[in-house]
Amino acid sequence: MGSSLNMGVEDRDWYRDAQREREKQRQMDETRNKFASFTQKNLNGKQRPQAAPGARAPGQTGLIPMLLFWLLVMGLLYALMTHYLKPKAAQVLTNGDLVIARARDGHFYAPGTVNGEPVTFMVDTGASLVSVSEPVARAAGLRGGVPTTFHTANGSQPGRVVDGVTISLGNARVTNVRVGVGLRMSDDQRALLGQSFLSKFDIAMTQNKMVLRARPQLKLGQK
Repeated sequence: MGSSLNMGVEDRDWYRDAQREREKQRQMDETRNKFASFTQKNLNGKQRPQAAPGARAPGQTGLIPMLLFWLLVMGLLYALMTHYLKPKAAQVLTNGDLVIARARDGHFYAPGTVNGEPVTFMVDTGASLVSVSEPVARAAGLRGGVPTTFHTANGSQPGRVVDGVTISLGNARVTNVRVGVGLRMSDDQRALLGQSFLSKFDIAMTQNKMVLRARPQLKLGQK
């Protein structure tokens, strides 16, 4: 009986020891799980919730608004750049001088008209004539003229010369100007402002601007 009693006590001691070991293991596992959960939240970020079957993932849902946002931003930037790069009108000083600012590409641009048709002039002091494209000539009513050949940096090209054209720039309006038709540029609304107009002015050029001063024999608005 003593043997049986001793075996019973040993069994109870073993059971208690086993229980203590299991409790220690449980606490260790619990501590390990808490540490793993803490690490997951703070180092790897929160896990995204699983999307329901057939539902769009959050990233997919936000993709279209994000694309629309960036398209809007790009559109606004394009509009701002277009406005910023648009040639400014020639400034008219109190003494009647015309001041044209130098553009970022080094040329001088200013809006004006050819027989009332709006164009953007690029000043070219080395060109003998004011020159326009065929589309501008048609819109401005420049018909007929004398056939000629223009010699440009890109080679020779056929064209025509029309007399009696009115050119306006700022407050200056010069009539009976000879205009070459057949100019080819990247923009049909661009025109060259050559010596058939510029010869009516004294020209002063600085680093950032060009000043046109009407010569004494020229009355603005007349030939």
